[in-house]
Amino acid sequence: MTLSRRKLGSQGLEVSAIGLGCMGMSQSYGPADEGESIATLHRAIELGCTFFDTAENYGPFTNEELLGRAFKGRRDQVVIATKFGSGFDGNRIVGTDSRPEHIREAVEGCLRRLGTDFIDLLYQHRVDRAVPIEEMAGAVGELVKQGKVRFFGLSEAGVANIRRAHAVHPISALQSEYSLWERNLESEIIPVLRELRIGLVPFCPLGRGFLTGQVNLAEEFPEGDFRRTDPRYQGENYNSNVKAARIVHEVAAAWQATPAQIALAWLLNKGDDIVPIPGTKRRKYLEENVAAETVQLDSVQMKVLDDALAPAKVAGQRYADWIMATIDR
Repeated sequence: MTLSRRKLGSQGLEVSAIGLGCMGMSQSYGPADEGESIATLHRAIELGCTFFDTAENYGPFTNEELLGRAFKGRRDQVVIATKFGSGFDGNRIVGTDSRPEHIREAVEGCLRRLGTDFIDLLYQHRVDRAVPIEEMAGAVGELVKQGKVRFFGLSEAGVANIRRAHAVHPISALQSEYSLWERNLESEIIPVLRELRIGLVPFCPLGRGFLTGQVNLAEEFPEGDFRRTDPRYQGENYNSNVKAARIVHEVAAAWQATPAQIALAWLLNKGDDIVPIPGTKRRKYLEENVAAETVQLDSVQMKVLDDALAPAKVAGQRYADWIMATIDR
């Protein structure tokens, strides 16, 4: 199969209906395997999954370099999204930095590592409370005029900052966590995105693996695995969430699909302005995820899933406190 295309925003950005989150190829989810990661990136292109998500601070820096190597000679076949906005002390991330002069410097680094002369979609990774968002948006707008960036996005921004940035330079996409078990966008963010015609790119659409059924308690993951710190994988939260997620498996069995495919099909059915970016570094899971587009859930199944994993039925916040503090909500 070949994935269909979807539009993000009203500025002309068009991407595959399902993208590929690349962070786990370099960090957070076990040891890196460059050979399999590059094979996965190449297989994605073959399947029509041509929207790839990275960031300067994934690694840091090594994830962009990986994509640069993988896409050498294939740049015209892919849409690359990357993110700026971190401060660095060498290779150590030290807070946020969205000063205009730093953005220009960061983008030059991104272009060099990716081996390209333009970035398709450039996100501010996190809102920088020390820099007026209008200044940041203006700086990205200048990069668009120069041809170094094609489209502008925000990540994990709240309503007020979405409106303020969009008034300076049109936003094509907001990246934020959204899935069957993380619904914080539904009450305020998604209505504003649709009012302003901004697309939504959900990361962690499979709940960091929880919705796939391939889960362990937090302490059973190896040191360095991000899930060791995930409140939803810990103690009684884990036990409660395993029970809540069973409905995904039941719907999957009825469809002869995998739980991951059901979770992605639910997202795709929430609107044609939504493009999830499940992360994987293995061809097997990439192929499974891409096939989710063939799963067509009806209104009854959608309601069953909505109700079973409503916010009140999911135990634990989505991040540890120190990470939650970085989100603009």
